[in-house]
Amino acid sequence: MAARTARAKRTTRSEKLDLRLTPQAKRTLQLAADAANKSVSEFVVESALASADEALLDRRQIFVSAEAYDKFVALLDAPPRDHPRLRRLLTEPSIFDKSEKE
Repeated sequence: MAARTARAKRTTRSEKLDLRLTPQAKRTLQLAADAANKSVSEFVVESALASADEALLDRRQIFVSAEAYDKFVALLDAPPRDHPRLRRLLTEPSIFDKSEKE
């Protein structure tokens, strides 16, 4: 009955995605789906969505406390620190600039 309840709560799937894969890839997905006690479709959709979520993590909103936000804004508004080595690196001619002149 628990499986029946879980299936009833699923949203209706109306979109289709066709894939071309090698026989070995299909066998691997089938074995993994069997090991997870899922259909190949369920296994592939869940795995693909987990991978998509991970790929999109840096593009999502981040919620922080007002205190953390204020600290972050203060750091952004602060003048940059002096880094002599970085300043020297960015002001010296590049090795590519030197080779063009020769």
